[in-house]
Amino acid sequence: MEIIQVSNYEEMSKRAAEFLLKKIEQNPSLALGLATGSTPKGLYEQLILDRKEHGTSYEHVTTINLDEYIGLPASNPNSYHSFMKENLFRHLDIPLSNSYLPNGEAADLQKECTRYESIIDEKGIDVQVLGIGQNGHIGFNEPGTSFNQTTHITTLAQSTRQANARFFQSIEEVPKQAITMGIASIMKSSEILLLASGAKKAEAVHQLLSGEISEDFPASVLHHHPHVTIIADDGALSIVT
Repeated sequence: MEIIQVSNYEEMSKRAAEFLLKKIEQNPSLALGLATGSTPKGLYEQLILDRKEHGTSYEHVTTINLDEYIGLPASNPNSYHSFMKENLFRHLDIPLSNSYLPNGEAADLQKECTRYESIIDEKGIDVQVLGIGQNGHIGFNEPGTSFNQTTHITTLAQSTRQANARFFQSIEEVPKQAITMGIASIMKSSEILLLASGAKKAEAVHQLLSGEISEDFPASVLHHHPHVTIIADDGALSIVT
């Protein structure tokens, strides 16, 4: 693992954008695995700013998102379809036909998982962007998820629902299930970029970097990946020696 320490969230976002922009410059047909939530939002703002200032084209880029809530229409403001549209897609020239997210309203959710895994296999992911949950989850792979698990239906831990409740009117509105890339799906990526910011993530980052590998802490599987870059700020690295 390569660890890049930065001072704060803004610098983390800028360094992450520089990282991805360099990859796109090297390969304009890059396949990007994308994440949602507050951690990558600053990264997306930086990509949008670069688009305005330098005109970087995403015409040939493919995006494959990690996950989507089950039961939320794509039009719901809290769906990850809406998040990606509002925070990235509508600001760039990525063709919608090149952007993939799970369908959380599919009539047959197991079939949807199989379909989505086939997309991952067909397109491949050059760089997968990840955050890390306070309990070590990556994507929505909660503690106890098998490292061999591919795209699947997951029941969200109460701590995960509480963390995401800030985006909803109340925790009761937070869906209890999601479709997520599995840990094995994520590990198929050629390269992984993990972002972490703030003291709330310090314990998770410390545990990740301790080197102990266990399905009880899903992010620890990244020690088995040959090409991981972590960009973390002072807060997230505050208890790492």
